[in-house]
Amino acid sequence: MFGDVPVQRCLWHKERNVLGHLAERDRPAIKARMRRAWRETDHARALSQLRGLADELERTHPGAAGSLREGMEETLTVIRLGISGKLRRTLESTNPCESMIDTVRRTQRNVKHWSSGEMGLRWTAAGMLEAEKQFRKVIGHSDLAKLAVAIERDLNRTTPTETEIAPTDIMSLA
Repeated sequence: MFGDVPVQRCLWHKERNVLGHLAERDRPAIKARMRRAWRETDHARALSQLRGLADELERTHPGAAGSLREGMEETLTVIRLGISGKLRRTLESTNPCESMIDTVRRTQRNVKHWSSGEMGLRWTAAGMLEAEKQFRKVIGHSDLAKLAVAIERDLNRTTPTETEIAPTDIMSLA
């Protein structure tokens, strides 16, 4: 819907999913290592730490390793974009979105008979209007312009420009 944009996975959900594959005694050390990697400011170093952890877990807890690897890069998006401070903390969690979704669900829970898709859309809109009453400023909102610039820079880096396309590629495009 939004096109090719960077995605940030919720760190808290990822942590919960990975730790759910581990024995209780192993959780504190793994949790500390994941959080240490996610606190990094250098993307390559954070990625290296998470990959190393996944490799170690592969031998003893393959489910945890698989969970950590799934979407690993997307847990580091804000680091790759260079986002820091309060905005980074806000973007690392899906809690703001989940609060709105929960309000929409609460608004719709008493509907017993859905007559049409349009009715569902109307109730969703009503729920979002209700959720809007609880909206606050995004924590770190003063850095949203920096986020927009970082996303634009990231998209330009991953999308080939005309100067990056080889002459032979141009012939194949014709």
